[in-house]
Formats: sequence, structure tokens, C-alpha cells
Amino acid sequence: MFGFLKRKESLLGSGLLGGATDNHSHILYGVDDGVATQEESLAILRFLGEEVGLKTLWLTPHTMEDVPNTTEGLRARFAELQAVYHGPVELHLASEYMMDTLFEQRLEERDLLTHGDDRVLVETSTWAPPIDLWEILERMMKYGYRPLIAHPERYRYMDMPDYKRLHEMGAVLQLNLPSIVGVYGESARIKAQMLLDKGWYAMFGSDCHRHRSVTRQYGLKVLGKETLKQLEKLSGK
Repeated sequence: MFGFLKRKESLLGSGLLGGATDNHSHILYGVDDGVATQEESLAILRFLGEEVGLKTLWLTPHTMEDVPNTTEGLRARFAELQAVYHGPVELHLASEYMMDTLFEQRLEERDLLTHGDDRVLVETSTWAPPIDLWEILERMMKYGYRPLIAHPERYRYMDMPDYKRLHEMGAVLQLNLPSIVGVYGESARIKAQMLLDKGWYAMFGSDCHRHRSVTRQYGLKVLGKETLKQLEKLSGK
């Protein structure tokens, strides 16, 4: 069924994800625009554990004004998934926060699901940042949170000076693996490669929303050996 995994230059076939950490996914079912059912969540986890050999997976459902998930609600759904999943992948819960009014409220209340001890996964619109983007990031750091910037290569309003500023202020940059193989277009792919070359990424994630995106996208795309070496450094192995 997964014969394409034999292609050594692909993300999956290269063995890159074996023993790795996926830091960004929407596999927690029924809470956002990602996986809808428990059955699909379990199918993806079986694939990642048995076929890919993934070690650790962060479940990072959206929290935003249009998807106002609560910390308590996400923890309860995560506990439900943990109760029925008995495979080898180590699961962790965080959230991907849109930097909107709801996020600023949660930030003030210190009501955030962190990615590790102090990181908070945040995103903006692809096309435009919040007016006070840099002030929000600085306030996060003042409150003891370290901004973990989701898929910065996808932000069309950002360029290398912006990424340099993020890097120098101590923000953590997270690469979306589909970006590096062109799933989000040529502009995102070029930016992703430039950030890889600079060494400014600290980790990667799949941003998986569907079973198909894991089992097909990564198997169909081919990467160069040098890019795979760069990605290996972000794998968490």
C-alpha cells in the first residue's frame, strides 16, 4: 500500500521521520478544521507509529476567535484520545494560537497551553500581521513565554529582515515540512530553503490536517541530499 516509501529522497522514504518529533499537527479530532473523527486520528497514529516510526507528536489544534477552544476542553479531548491510543508514538498537547483579540485575552490571563516548558505556538494571517505584532511578541516574552512561530515561511508579508529580527529577539521558528517540498507554492519553498540555509529554524512539523496529507504528500515529493541533512538537524533525534 505504501510502496512509494521506498523512494529514498522523499520525506517519508528517506527515514527522516523515523525517531523524530513532529511539533505541529491537527490530528486531535473534532476540535478544529483538522481531523474530524476519532477513527481517523487513530488511523494516522497507526501509520505514523507503525509505518514511519515517528517518536513524538505534538497535537496543536487551533485556538482563535473563529475556533474558540478552551484549555479545559482541549485537555479533555486529549485525555479521550490517550485513553484509546496504545501505540508507540508519544503524544503531547499544545495549541496553535492565532494572534488575535482572543489570544491577547488568554495571554493576559496566562491561560495558554505551552509547547514544552515555556514555548507558545503562534500564527498570523498568511497575508497580513496584527497591527501590533512586535508588541505582542515582546509582551509574550515579558510574561515568560517564548514565541514559537508556526510556518514563518508561509507569511507573504515577511522577508529576511523580519526573520532575522525574530531570530535575534529569541523567537523559535518552526518549519512546515510541506513547505520545503512546494506544497504551499514556490515562494514558501524558497523562503523555507533560505531559512534552512541560515540555520534559523529550530524544529519542524507536518501541520497535518488529514490522513491523506501524511500518506501521500510526503511520499510524492523529492528532496536533495543537502536539504535532508539540514532537516535531520531539526528532527529532535
